[in-house]
Amino acid sequence: MRLAAVDIGTNSVRLLVAEVGTDGSVRTLDRRMRITRLGQGVDASRLLAPEAIERTLGVLREYRQVIAELGAVHVRATATSAARDALNRDDFFGPGREALGVELELLAGEEEAALSFLGATNDLDEPGPYLVVDIGGGSTEFVVGTTEPTGLVSVDIGCVRITEKFLHSDPPAPEELSQAVSVVRDHLADVSRTVPGIADVATVIGLAGTVTTIAAIDLGLPAYDPEQIHHFRLSREAVEDVFRTLATESAEHRRHNPGLEAERVDVIVGGAVVLASVMRAFEIKEMLVSESDILDGLILSQIISRNP
Repeated sequence: MRLAAVDIGTNSVRLLVAEVGTDGSVRTLDRRMRITRLGQGVDASRLLAPEAIERTLGVLREYRQVIAELGAVHVRATATSAARDALNRDDFFGPGREALGVELELLAGEEEAALSFLGATNDLDEPGPYLVVDIGGGSTEFVVGTTEPTGLVSVDIGCVRITEKFLHSDPPAPEELSQAVSVVRDHLADVSRTVPGIADVATVIGLAGTVTTIAAIDLGLPAYDPEQIHHFRLSREAVEDVFRTLATESAEHRRHNPGLEAERVDVIVGGAVVLASVMRAFEIKEMLVSESDILDGLILSQIISRNP
């Protein structure tokens, strides 16, 4: 049986097509990502921009063709932070259904967090309990648990939201960075109160584009290589070093860092603000970077629903 999952985020739209064996094993057939910036301006306007909708619909049409060519029989497609915030999300959901050929689900932050945890921890050979940190474009999810979540929260801090709200200069002015860090720190204080047990976790797992990109920069990868990124151990010292470098460079100079995709040049500093602040707030010395995330959780959720 072949299944597909589509994750429509604030910054990117991602696809996973997988084959499920009769023994329950899961084999990846295709995994891809396109940056469409659906959440462009949403934090300020609470509206999805027409051009952002069109960019995203174009990618959904591409994904529909890939899904059909690979013969996936079931598809689960979800939208997250930008769609949650937008008052005109129906302007996207109707055309999105036509473009992809399936209904789009609007995920609550807690559902997003639980699916990310499922994908990141499935078959993980590391000691628990775990803290899964999923830094997206508009929100960041925090989940604590071992075999299942015992505490989770979704917070409105992400690479696009922080960039659009605070980082307007090129490179960002010191006062802009200071304000962004202060606001993120305040949000993280709420996380500590909402999710008990963070201080007692054995393994911290980092997900999504900000984390994988900073890992790629730390590794100096000339081209993105998921095999080198997956389960790379990213130290707090490395995150702080990359953050300092990126935050003091203009966008023109920043784009020359090996490992940094051109489409992330304008929002990576905002993402680094979140990641560095998380590692400081929770005194995280090392983070296990994972390529398995909400997409894998969406595939596993379909398997579970068919084999309760």
